[in-house]
Amino acid sequence: MPLTVGTAGHIDHGKTWLVRALTGKNTDRLPEEQKRGISIDLGYAPLELADGRRLSLVDVPGHERFVRTMIAGATGIDLFLLVIDAQEGARPQTLEHLAVLRLLGVERGVVAVTKCDAVDAETLELAIDEAHELVPAAEVVAVSAKTGAGLDELRAALARVPAEPRDTSAATRLYVDRVFTLQGVGTIATGTLWSGTIAAGDVLRSEPTGETVRVRSVQVHDTAVERAEAGQRVAVNLPTVERRELARGDVLVASGHYPLSYRLDVRLEPLADIPADVTVHVGTKAVAGRVVRDGDYAQLRLRDPVVAARGDRVVLRTSTTVGGGVVLDPAPVRGLEPSRLATLDTGTPEEIVRALVHEPVTGVELQARALLPPAQLAQGLAAVRSAGEHHFSEEWLETLRRDVRERLAARAASTPLDPGLPLAELLPNEPWTQHVLNLLEVERRGAKAFLPGATAGLGAREDAAAALLAQLATEEIAKVGDKQLAAFLEDEGRLRRVGDGFAVSEALYERGRETLAYLDPITIAAFRDALGIGRRTAQLLLERYDADGLTLRRGDVRVQRRPRR
Repeated sequence: MPLTVGTAGHIDHGKTWLVRALTGKNTDRLPEEQKRGISIDLGYAPLELADGRRLSLVDVPGHERFVRTMIAGATGIDLFLLVIDAQEGARPQTLEHLAVLRLLGVERGVVAVTKCDAVDAETLELAIDEAHELVPAAEVVAVSAKTGAGLDELRAALARVPAEPRDTSAATRLYVDRVFTLQGVGTIATGTLWSGTIAAGDVLRSEPTGETVRVRSVQVHDTAVERAEAGQRVAVNLPTVERRELARGDVLVASGHYPLSYRLDVRLEPLADIPADVTVHVGTKAVAGRVVRDGDYAQLRLRDPVVAARGDRVVLRTSTTVGGGVVLDPAPVRGLEPSRLATLDTGTPEEIVRALVHEPVTGVELQARALLPPAQLAQGLAAVRSAGEHHFSEEWLETLRRDVRERLAARAASTPLDPGLPLAELLPNEPWTQHVLNLLEVERRGAKAFLPGATAGLGAREDAAAALLAQLATEEIAKVGDKQLAAFLEDEGRLRRVGDGFAVSEALYERGRETLAYLDPITIAAFRDALGIGRRTAQLLLERYDADGLTLRRGDVRVQRRPRR
């Protein structure tokens, strides 16, 4: 089972010396580290155990100025190796590193009391007792990197620590903690694989840029592998990426999963008073954020976007570590709602999905947000309303129904001649629209929706309609000021609109259409004389026949169109 162990402890307590004694590798690779004799950046080495397992070991700096770097290395570990100097005992960074581990949920590991060869038996016993008090659940081993004493016992103790395997079925997520270039190879990104697997040929998404990247090859501790699994230290060769395009804190994820977010809903775990402005550590990234709090819950509003999943741990710092949080929703769509967060924190899968689902969303979209395992998500989705592949709450559907009814009622009151609304105007153009439309309790007539039983009527326009029709009974053409009224009367077959704002009687329109058969060619003058009407009326009628497909204009004359067979 792939596991990663990370060191922790105060500066000069012997973490790097112990790592070198255990693995044979000096993790202080930078010239500045070797010159100053302190760890500045993260170091990595494979650790062979007596039972044949190989752990990935991350060595972190112990200086208080590099706690940010320590957190970047500790976020991906499964077990801790807390190092305490037998001469000095627990010091400030011992305690802060231990607090960071607890906030990150790293609760299992071993305590190494180092430099046991440099103290007498009584001092060593006191140091061991202090370590037991500090971390009661951890095994404590006295070691000396100088003489080798206790190293085998330490390896055996690490082998005895129970650990849960990472989820290889979850979507791939790799937080980058180091980027460099190799001559003739290209850009290399390293990190602890949080979930899923990575193999040569995989296509991933790099965040926050959103660029698509292709994995050429994969290594685990300088050894090429076909596929790396969650929990392993991984190096991936990305041939299409420039070195400057990646940095610590970036994330490689499976396409279509883990959206970027500027907000995180969390359950707080305070160590001290948490101020409004903090630095939020998410994965290997540190970003300025603001804490909007209500009791035990908070929304972290971030200056830069991050990638996170439900259940992730975050660390909050100012000049020191002030607390942390467990991510309940990595991409919330609303403001802070403590009752909703309480449901997300302790609810059943059904209650959690009800708290998450409002407007229509697919199960695939919810799973991409890394909210619930597939089985629990399917269980929860069964508790909400569905239409097609989209799931939504009853409250959302009722709100939509009420809004649609109110808009159609307002339309019928203001425009009784045309009480319907186009579907495209009534609802957004979304994949769920057609599915939800059937649940809205409206009547569909062509491309329009109406209140059930709604019919067009003249209403207060009855007198105006009567006057217009009376005018057309005695005059060949009339000016129409109310275009909606004219359109309604035309739909009822009581007049025909011609030109821009004019109308003729239905009888004149039909008489003119019959006259077309007797004219060859059809000219305005001949048509006018045959009907005994004015030239302007004749011209407008012929233009209407053109629009209706009855005639075809060719220069100054027209011909009758032949009906299609």
